[in-house]
Amino acid sequence: MTDQQRRTGLLKQLLRNFIVLLAMGTCCLSAAKQPLPNVLLKTDLGDMLIELYPQQAPISVDNFLKYVDDFYYDGIIFHRVIQGFMIQAGGFSFDLSIKPPNSAPIINESANGLANERGTLAMARTFDPDSATSQFFINHRTNRSLDHRGKRPGYAVFGRVIQGMDTLDKIAAVETATVGYMKDVPVEPVRILSARLLNPESWSPLPEADDKPSFEAPIPVR
Repeated sequence: MTDQQRRTGLLKQLLRNFIVLLAMGTCCLSAAKQPLPNVLLKTDLGDMLIELYPQQAPISVDNFLKYVDDFYYDGIIFHRVIQGFMIQAGGFSFDLSIKPPNSAPIINESANGLANERGTLAMARTFDPDSATSQFFINHRTNRSLDHRGKRPGYAVFGRVIQGMDTLDKIAAVETATVGYMKDVPVEPVRILSARLLNPESWSPLPEADDKPSFEAPIPVR
């Protein structure tokens, strides 16, 4: 092989490497530009814009967005409000009648690296880690006790309020009372008027589970 052939071969290899690197960079750039799902939550006390994290919590995000897509959250209330802890919604109508979930419970994704910080959304559940369905809560303050630790499952964070923290504070400050077996119920109901995905192109639904849903009041424990 002559020096000229070696140089030509080396140039071709460098060109191939450059094309591969360029393609990889383009793919990475496309992934970086993929928009995160944004949901606008309109309530009686103001709006909250929520950013969801499908890379860290794909099942929880998909579950939440399917309920949003079904207009399930329209008209339900924040039925459990504890200032300095969290506000919870997703399972009761205006008259405190149960609104049954319309899908099967999902697996717990609390080991996804997201923490229960102020303003984050997490799935509410029973003592069974894999029991979350429609109910969720928004942390009014940082609640590290709700995070995954070692072999102990936590409460799976899947989103964050990025606008409307003042609305979160207003809801958390409402007067509450005990109604029947339910504690910390707002005296004046605070409804979710609507929940809408603002950028539908950011979400591709996952296949549905076959299990039938059941109901048990989910309670994050302090």
